[in-house]
Amino acid sequence: MTTHTGGVSLMAAPKAGKAGQQGNSVGAYMCDDLACSLYVRGKKDAGVGARLPESLTLEEKIQRTVRNLTAFVAKVAPR
Repeated sequence: MTTHTGGVSLMAAPKAGKAGQQGNSVGAYMCDDLACSLYVRGKKDAGVGARLPESLTLEEKIQRTVRNLTAFVAKVAPR
């Protein structure tokens, strides 16, 4: 929910276990600087108008960030 200069990159990781050995991977688009948690908490400023308006509380924004990270890691781990 933050726009800023610096860009976005596809972060990819091989899946664990047999799937990864077969070349399977997962990916997610993330900010190049990996400062998501700093932007969410207001500890890093992306500039005027860079944060899209939301009705979520700070704690809800933090929980969303953690859920997104957890979901990415879960896609990498074997089932």
